[in-house]
Amino acid sequence: MAEVSSSRVYPELSFIHWTVGEKSNRQFLWIAVIATLAQFILFKLLYPFADFFGDSYSYIYAAYANLDINIWPIGYSKFLRAFHAITYSDTALVAFQYFFLELASLYFFFTITYFFRPARNTSWFLFAFLFFNPLYLYLSNYVNSDPLFAALSLVWFTELIWIIRRPKLLQLLTQSILLFLAFTVRHNAMYYPVIGAIAFILSNHSLKRKWVGSLLGLFLIIPFVIHERNEAYKMYGYRQFSPMSGWVLANNALYMYGHLEIDSTELPNAECRKLDQLSKNFYRTVIPEFDTYLSKYTATFFMRQSDAPLKQYFTMHYHPIDDYGSIVAWGKASHVFDTYGSWLIKHHPIEFAHYFLWLNIKKYFLPPLEKMEVYNLGENKVSPIAKFWFHYKSDHVHSISSTLQGFSLFAFPVLFMVMNFYLVGIFLLLLITRKYKQIDTDRIRWALLSGSFLLLNFCFSVLVSIVVFRYQFVPMIICFCLSLQCLEWTERKEIQTETRFVEKSKPLNPV
Repeated sequence: MAEVSSSRVYPELSFIHWTVGEKSNRQFLWIAVIATLAQFILFKLLYPFADFFGDSYSYIYAAYANLDINIWPIGYSKFLRAFHAITYSDTALVAFQYFFLELASLYFFFTITYFFRPARNTSWFLFAFLFFNPLYLYLSNYVNSDPLFAALSLVWFTELIWIIRRPKLLQLLTQSILLFLAFTVRHNAMYYPVIGAIAFILSNHSLKRKWVGSLLGLFLIIPFVIHERNEAYKMYGYRQFSPMSGWVLANNALYMYGHLEIDSTELPNAECRKLDQLSKNFYRTVIPEFDTYLSKYTATFFMRQSDAPLKQYFTMHYHPIDDYGSIVAWGKASHVFDTYGSWLIKHHPIEFAHYFLWLNIKKYFLPPLEKMEVYNLGENKVSPIAKFWFHYKSDHVHSISSTLQGFSLFAFPVLFMVMNFYLVGIFLLLLITRKYKQIDTDRIRWALLSGSFLLLNFCFSVLVSIVVFRYQFVPMIICFCLSLQCLEWTERKEIQTETRFVEKSKPLNPV
């Protein structure tokens, strides 16, 4: 009786007991531990140095200078600075990122199998995807926010499953803290509060707790946003939450510029008119097949190319002499670009939808590997600040091959596309055949939570973000898991949650 009572009040005790108590779970656990260790050791023999690209050096500089605002979200730089106080080893950093991500996957895997009891084959397929996946290793090898954001996101999403299935008061705080941490690391978490609110709505929490749980994360995020805007004002004179936002907005708007007739006298200020003249001059010189070229380019052409209008304007008006000056210049330029890009999109929404959003939709379903295609951008050197930060003996780095990772990962974007279309098809099939009526309420709520996450991620990626494969890592995990379970649901005659002895009575909600 004591065991039953404690399991009702503290359901995690039942979860832990079940995880290590069942023979099949111990098998999964031991295989995961041994496999991840073996794979990491082998991987570091092949790739003894971490992987770097331009963003990496920006993160490292912000950590070194202890900045409170940077071109990119500051959370990862704060993490780098804290980790550097413990060790300067890049191998230790990569190891932490990899094992944290795999621990998050382990929590997710056992939560899914605990609550939904998928068939043995389904469990093994999901297990293999989570713990024998080269994508985990390559993603974690980057000095970049991707692996940390993925791990935080996966733990946070798993907490939402617990909120739906086993509501407890402490969850209001834990999911809010995880949400806040994820937001400071990557602004892709902007839509996470909506997903959190959906989880609370689907849960059995009281109405008061649903409101508090839905809003608590925002109460943590809003002061952070205000602080970042104030720091931006101190640094470059404008209150912006992110110095990158204006660049992205103008970049996206310029994808349609070749199909517009702009009267520059209508633009809001002189800076925008100067930028517009550069845009006109640029489009006069492009080849007739430029739209086709843009469709094949990762969606940041106007931010990257030195001859593109944004970079031309930046070079003409700003002359930074150091890394700090570059951040200040990026912020000042971002203010101009934000005004210009917003004006173009506001006055030409149809063209924007046709020439940029439609392109982004196609890229979403087959996202480019981008930086992940080549190790260290194909170079054998790193920036001096990386050499200094990680105490490298020289600025030379090496690996077994700079192109092997592109070959190893080339199938994942295709897999992501197939899973998305398959999931849409399965959802339609369940609706048309009304087989969803045979699925128990808990599984329906899990499907609604996951489907909401995938839908909002799609909308955010297409409308706001830049579509690249590394940004779709967590959505791919959720999509894969849900696809496996939907396949199982369509094959079973009746789908009901199995009841354990600790679940026969309604769980209590301790205060």
